[in-house]
Amino acid sequence: MTRVTTDGDNVVDLVDGAELLDQVEAAICSYVVLPDDHTAAAVVLWIAATHAVPAWNTAPRLVIKAPEKRCGKSRLLDLIEALCHRPILTANASPSAVYRSIGEHPSDPPTLLIDEADTIFGPKTGDANEDLRGLLNAGHQRGRPALRWDASSRRLDRIATFAMAALAGIGNMPDTIDDRAVIVSMRRRAPDEVVQPYRTRRDGPALAGLKTDLHRWVGSHLDQLEAAAPELPVEDRAADTWEPLVAIADAAGGDWPTNARAAVLGLTTDDVDVENVSLRVRLLIDCRTAFGDAERLPSETLVARLRADAEAPWDTLGRNGLTPKALAGMLHDFGIQSARDRWEDGSQARGFRREQFEDSWHRYCPVRASSHSPVTSVTASHERESVTGEPPCDTSPVTERPIRHKSAVMGRRDTCDGKAQPTSAAVCIRCRQPLSYDDGTHTHPTCTA
Repeated sequence: MTRVTTDGDNVVDLVDGAELLDQVEAAICSYVVLPDDHTAAAVVLWIAATHAVPAWNTAPRLVIKAPEKRCGKSRLLDLIEALCHRPILTANASPSAVYRSIGEHPSDPPTLLIDEADTIFGPKTGDANEDLRGLLNAGHQRGRPALRWDASSRRLDRIATFAMAALAGIGNMPDTIDDRAVIVSMRRRAPDEVVQPYRTRRDGPALAGLKTDLHRWVGSHLDQLEAAAPELPVEDRAADTWEPLVAIADAAGGDWPTNARAAVLGLTTDDVDVENVSLRVRLLIDCRTAFGDAERLPSETLVARLRADAEAPWDTLGRNGLTPKALAGMLHDFGIQSARDRWEDGSQARGFRREQFEDSWHRYCPVRASSHSPVTSVTASHERESVTGEPPCDTSPVTERPIRHKSAVMGRRDTCDGKAQPTSAAVCIRCRQPLSYDDGTHTHPTCTA
């Protein structure tokens, strides 16, 4: 950091953004063990993004979860409180209190930090906190106020909801919150992993100094951040969620643009967790498995295959398990309808054809993004390159032409042509498949141009 005098009395700190983010990361990692570098980068960038709320169209949530107690969730939330902009930390907030906290300063809202979120949204609470969940969902995007009727003044009130929010708890948050969040999965510290004890009175002043520098640096880049449109390796809501963090990284420079996009790939997955999807999407997933290679199946056969899976809910669904009638009803809203057909044994019965499911399988339950289309290039420096004249990645007839694979390992760019030796953690930044080598050859499917 250097200091220069601009107009006599005003002194301005010229801070290197990458160096400042490095300092924030080092401070956090001295008090808590994070699972990996992707998590560390995401947490630092999320903290920095809280200082630039006026620049964002979306306010990404940060979900800090763990399978058990003593995994560092609350300690990480303490450090976020010390470094983020205008924090409000609570373990039990009513929706009205949160509305009022945001509404008092809608142009400069606080950062909501909710600890023990599993006691608010856990299975034992039922629908008791749906108002708070609705607030957190609406507040993810700018311009989504809550509407309330004030009976005493007989007028309609528009209450601001847009604000950054972090939630920490055991287990999963509601899926509508997870869908709008950067998700950090903590784990218990191993005996050989050593951190410093955090004491607010002793350690707080140093973190307060970092916070001041961070706020000043981010504030000096608000115009740049507001106009930023970073290219991302994800789409749709995931892109909305990660855009502010990657914009911060691009403004900071250094290794942060690469690290940020690696974190996007490392912490975002297109795999479908069948335990955390709606029942009807679970049905689509299981129908795909039940069909196997078949082009058509009678309803009775499809139901029998679904109910044969002991880990699926279909044999115990309702009073008598899944029936052909219930199956038809659950698939109806997807535009999938059974029809009477003649089968190989000469019988006539209602059934389904694979082609009826294809569109819904593609839209609601993809396995990997790479199975549909290549991931968009993430930066100008990561543009597609031909390796004509070099050993191809795959000689399969379906390959149009091989391309260089960009490794998502932080600070590295490896290729699938055998010239680099990435670690086992490397993934292709385009097709998102592992980059692993055996005697200099790749062992994963190639990207195609």
